[in-house]
Amino acid sequence: MDHLSPEQRSRNMRAVRRCDTEPERLVRSILHRMGYRFALHRSDLPGTPDIVLPARSSVIFVNGCFWHGHSGCCKSALPQTRRAYWTAKILRNKRRDQRTTRLLRNAGWHVITAWQCELRRPDRLANRLDRLLRGGLG
Repeated sequence: MDHLSPEQRSRNMRAVRRCDTEPERLVRSILHRMGYRFALHRSDLPGTPDIVLPARSSVIFVNGCFWHGHSGCCKSALPQTRRAYWTAKILRNKRRDQRTTRLLRNAGWHVITAWQCELRRPDRLANRLDRLLRGGLG
C-alpha cells in the first residue's frame, strides 16, 4: 500500500520534470567532457529529443526507467496501487517512443537511448555513447 495520500502522490508526480532532469544533465556532462557539442530539446524534431548532435546526425533520449518501461530494470517496477492505470500509461509511453524513433530514423537521424539506470556506471555509458557516436551506429 502507498504510504502517501492520493493528494500527496499526485503532488509528487506533478513535480517530475520533463527536461533538464538530473540524469539528462549527467549525460550532457559526459558528452561535454568527451568533446561533443550538442543542442538541447529541438522542438522541430519528432519527440523533441533531449540531446541533438547535428554534426553526427544523432539524437539522444535520456529516459527514466520507470516512465519508459525499461525491460528487466528494477527501477521500472510498477506501483502496487492503480496497476491498470500505470500499465496503460507506460504502454502509451513505449508506443510513443517507438513511433518517435521510427519518424527520426526515416528522417535520417541515428537514435540513441540512454537509460537512467546506466548512470550508475557512467564510465560504461560514456564508452557506449562514444562508440555509437564515432560510427558504430550500424
